[in-house]
Amino acid sequence: MTSGKISTGISGLDEITDGGLVKNSSNLVRGGPGTGKTILGFHFLSADSAGKSAFITFEESKENLLASSSKLGFELRNVEFLDLSPSEHFFSEVESYDIFLSSDVEREPVTKQIIDFIETVKPERVFIDSITQFRYFSPNKYQFRKQVISFIRFLLQRGCTVVSTSEFSREEPDDDLQFLCDGIINLKTEDGERLIEITKFRQSGFRSGLHSMKITAQGIRVFPRLIPDTVSTGIVNEIIPFGIEGLDKMLYGGIRRGTINIISGPPGVGKSTLGMLFARETAMRKEKALIYTFEESADQMIFRAKSLGIPAVGLKESDLLQIEPIMALAYSPDEFSQLVRSSVEKEDTKVIVIDSLSSYRLVLKGREQSEALYALCKYMKSRGVTVILLYATSSLVSDIDPGRGVSFLCDNIIFLRYYEAAGEIHRAIGVLKKRTSDFEKSVRELVITKNGIEIGERLTNTRGILSGMPYVNGEVPDGKE
Repeated sequence: MTSGKISTGISGLDEITDGGLVKNSSNLVRGGPGTGKTILGFHFLSADSAGKSAFITFEESKENLLASSSKLGFELRNVEFLDLSPSEHFFSEVESYDIFLSSDVEREPVTKQIIDFIETVKPERVFIDSITQFRYFSPNKYQFRKQVISFIRFLLQRGCTVVSTSEFSREEPDDDLQFLCDGIINLKTEDGERLIEITKFRQSGFRSGLHSMKITAQGIRVFPRLIPDTVSTGIVNEIIPFGIEGLDKMLYGGIRRGTINIISGPPGVGKSTLGMLFARETAMRKEKALIYTFEESADQMIFRAKSLGIPAVGLKESDLLQIEPIMALAYSPDEFSQLVRSSVEKEDTKVIVIDSLSSYRLVLKGREQSEALYALCKYMKSRGVTVILLYATSSLVSDIDPGRGVSFLCDNIIFLRYYEAAGEIHRAIGVLKKRTSDFEKSVRELVITKNGIEIGERLTNTRGILSGMPYVNGEVPDGKE
């Protein structure tokens, strides 16, 4: 088998196969009806515009395949078709074989057509839809296996790279075909999500596990499961400020570049405003910041920022500060991770704000949060990206830690809380955790004005803010009588 790889025509699939299919190999695409097997074939055959390709079809007619591929925007000019599908006259002109098995009568003419076709076209890529049709040309499993082995060898000896589809069921498994092929690509649907998985790939490495995929108007898109880089940038000594004088003092100057940070608090307490101010401060340093908002539109965030005196509009127009709304239920975890990767690697984004973790959980669709978030955060950290995760607590006064395996990821945790004093609702802010350096342990008042956020004096006269039962010194707290 010759060395080298050839593209599948799907960039995400090339990534998880470590550069594409092994040249001059046989590969099996498995999946139920509607999982995208034939569309994958369109990608494979149209990936090489210079070489010759061949499509051998046993089911759909050439006309239907060309119509389907055209709707998806595929150019199949260099693809030759061998149409072995039943014609429209088959039903009215049924031939019965009283003496011989149909497999004995049909096998020879079909085999001759395939041999003549391959010898004439001399393709470099061959797609067979589907190879399980050979079962009906064989009187038993032994003959079927022997015939498939012979057919695959015939193609490989002529320098072809082969992709074939398999139709299987509990009654008609395809285990024998899996043994015969060099590579196995599985397409499946679980809980409404399309997935792709490589389970065998001879003479090449590949990325194991389930990866998300979508079938769009342009064909298949594959979103490789994120695996964090093993090489980290390490601890960066640069301190970057929030741009809020009082908060930066509490953090002893700010947070380190390339850290994971949580801002925790109940709805409306100011988490998004803090995230916006940090992103703005980043843009003011001529670095790119990106806010993924799961709960508001970009226009809503800009309007709110403007009402607080944050000039986000001009920065957004300069591309230094971008706001990208995310419809959580429309994304898979792998697709969202791919979105983040593209921003980091192609646009050199330095700060990413995710607003919020509570809504991000909808993207997971039942997957384990700690695993998906760990991979995403470790990836960004390895790239030196500073991450701000906004966490909306379920309680108005307590519930600081987002839990579920999230807090251990974070280098720093800032909490915001409501508290009541003198018959009025106030906001409080404090730092719960900061790795690599010390920080101020006090709780201070937070005030949101038309000019932004201001950090007030220490709340030395108030107790119980973290417990959710605040009281002023000298008072008897509820339940303590």
